[in-house]
Amino acid sequence: MSLSTSQAAPVQRPLSLGVIFLTLYIDLIGFSIIFPLGPDLLHHYLQLEGTDGVLGWLLKHIEPLAHALGNESHLPEVLFGGIVSSVFSILQFVFAPFWGSVSDKRGRRGVLLLTVAGTAFSYLLWVFSGSFWVFLVARMLAGAFGGNLSVATAAVADVTSREERSKAMGLVGAAFGLGLVTGPLIGAFSSRINLLTNHPWLATYGINPFTVPALIAFALGLVNLVWIGRRFHETLPAEARGQAAEARLRNPLRAIFSLDNAPARSVNLVAFVYALAFVAMEASLVFVSFQRFGYDAKQNGYLMGFLGICSILTQGVIVRRMLKKMRETTILTTGLLCSTTGFLCVGYAPVPGILYLGVGLLALGGGLVNPSTTGLISLYASASEQGRVLGIFRSLGSLARAVTPIVAGVVFYTLGAQWLYCVAGALALGSCFLSLKLPQPEK
Repeated sequence: MSLSTSQAAPVQRPLSLGVIFLTLYIDLIGFSIIFPLGPDLLHHYLQLEGTDGVLGWLLKHIEPLAHALGNESHLPEVLFGGIVSSVFSILQFVFAPFWGSVSDKRGRRGVLLLTVAGTAFSYLLWVFSGSFWVFLVARMLAGAFGGNLSVATAAVADVTSREERSKAMGLVGAAFGLGLVTGPLIGAFSSRINLLTNHPWLATYGINPFTVPALIAFALGLVNLVWIGRRFHETLPAEARGQAAEARLRNPLRAIFSLDNAPARSVNLVAFVYALAFVAMEASLVFVSFQRFGYDAKQNGYLMGFLGICSILTQGVIVRRMLKKMRETTILTTGLLCSTTGFLCVGYAPVPGILYLGVGLLALGGGLVNPSTTGLISLYASASEQGRVLGIFRSLGSLARAVTPIVAGVVFYTLGAQWLYCVAGALALGSCFLSLKLPQPEK
């Protein structure tokens, strides 16, 4: 019995990795459908509710801040979008280590089914979010159940050898890149379909102009739930689950600083500092291109598509080949140096060609940094703590996404793009120096 099981395991590994890839891809499409809708969502709820309710209270506190910072034309919108995304990201920051720990103790499959179901329910709530407070609750639920990414990444560590770990994380990065390109495109095109145009009576049931994108996200959540239920076999052996610490919800900062794994703490610090810089670019790139070169939505779509395609090629092809000849730490340092150069190119781009060069370097840098940091963290961690350690890693990424969009918006609209991208370049360079001290993992 044990012999046949051991013989069957290697046959299942390629299938399991493909299943994980598709799980991540579907999840990230649904996750990113909302990305291009931020300004339109704000305008819709402003017209609907004006200065009443939760939205009115929020804007009442934002407008004086925008006035104090010397920019009332754009900052209220930037601050609003940052605050709404921060609510989502802060909840991910709190819950990602928790779901990772639960998966270490109970197994990956059950936790994935629960978190994907919770995320799908949040999209269903968005379908009927006829008021701002319902929409806000939907985003809070999505953030609380957003631990499926760290759990799926931990499953990759379960089904790969240590020698193949970082290459497999490159495949995970490609799924991220592909999902984050596909989702916003679907969101942008589907938002043109407003069910209220021909059926205004549906507003009684909470149907809104963004119900179609929400329905697509909900449908993708259900597809993912069925896919996991039918094809995702448990990847964590029972003996590994027995070694894991009891999962409990705790202060995420305490979980990070109390991590008794010095190399994992160090690479988490490198990844967090770099994430602050990269998220600042994501939050401001379209504003830079509009302000400097007059790019419209279509031209910005091409620019973001170029970023996504370069990222997919880097993580899906280039980094996997580099890992055959280079160590993860060397690839990480190379990616950070590329990113530093890319930030400066974007910040000082005099012509669109230099802007595209900078974006290409940032995609290359990020494509090298992400799988190498994920791979290093997984290699530094033991088999019984993969979910917890990778959950902390994702949690720090969520913390960066919680604070950076607001700060980046303020810096951009008060000091300018050059200041913002110089700071981002300095952060990337600082991460580069920190990465030089990382030890080589054992394989």
